[in-house]
Amino acid sequence: MQSNSPTLPKAFSEAKTSPTSQPTTTNYEEAEQQFIELLEMEELDQKIEAQPSLVTNLEKAIATALDAAYEQEPGDDAAHRFLQRILYRINRLKLFWYDDLRHYTNERSDYLRTVRDRIEAVWQPWELAQLDMEALQQVNVKQALVERAAADLNPPLSEDSRYLQEEMSERGYRHLLAIASFDGLVEASRLSRILGGAANEVQATLTRVLLEEYGNGRLARKHSTFFAQMLAEFGMHTEPEAYFDLVPWQVLAGINHNFLLTERKRYFLRYNGGLAYFEVAGPAAYRNYLAAAQRLGLSNAAMGYWELHIKEDERHGRWMMDDVALPLAEQYPDQAWEILLGYDQEKLIGDRASAAVVRSVRQAEQTTF
Repeated sequence: MQSNSPTLPKAFSEAKTSPTSQPTTTNYEEAEQQFIELLEMEELDQKIEAQPSLVTNLEKAIATALDAAYEQEPGDDAAHRFLQRILYRINRLKLFWYDDLRHYTNERSDYLRTVRDRIEAVWQPWELAQLDMEALQQVNVKQALVERAAADLNPPLSEDSRYLQEEMSERGYRHLLAIASFDGLVEASRLSRILGGAANEVQATLTRVLLEEYGNGRLARKHSTFFAQMLAEFGMHTEPEAYFDLVPWQVLAGINHNFLLTERKRYFLRYNGGLAYFEVAGPAAYRNYLAAAQRLGLSNAAMGYWELHIKEDERHGRWMMDDVALPLAEQYPDQAWEILLGYDQEKLIGDRASAAVVRSVRQAEQTTF
């Protein structure tokens, strides 16, 4: 699928996220461009079967990247970025973007599925290895969830939080918005993928969360509309994915992880544990951004999304804990630890992404142009 990204303003294009690990001899940008061309190729699977050489270079790049990202220490940032961008381009086909219908020609391609599975088969064990799975299975899940939520609701200010609140400039704030727009403009889309099925109180609560995120069906009240208004206040692009090239791989990994959890109903408990963390911890992060905007003397339109989210996500966090996570722990006592796994994994991936965003903002602020 061709990228929808417009030409970036100079301030953003010069601040593109760059690899920090050792350089690689594999041309990942060239391999990704080849993949983009494959995405819209008519009869892709048949053509690859008849001419396997069409994907030889891409396959080599994927193999190299999987080794460089997940088998070596430290993992190569360029390899991580390439793999997560490839994975995202496949996953986004599961959502409708109101664009050219030809973009969806290969949404059920066997080849794309094998590429996705090949990456996830190495990436996901790497993610899980960073948590103590055995310890998670030994704790009192309901007590652990309550304790984690209490701690994450109002965490102490970190160094990055202080930087955002007290030091970030308007240039940095605009860079932050550019990165955050990647998810903010299609907010809650992945949540919609788990709502089908039998009706019960848990499903009803999840539906209420989705409806509030979607403005109860009114575009003017949809949360993404408030985000677009923040972008418009600075004369920035308001189209989804406009700033794709700025997005750190750590952010893409969080998005791709959520695509996986919503794709497989076996991971339903993990996804809801992760969503519980996201809703509980969200207001603390948004308060950092709101404080920065207020210090900079920005207009209400330039910060309205944060104010809305602080108010609504505090309520959503209570719903997710009291009416989703804890009831699911009672309903599935033998698998309840998976809710805790989802919670902890979302926190781990989210913290990693947040740190990467702050690094990118700092870099943007140091860029001269």
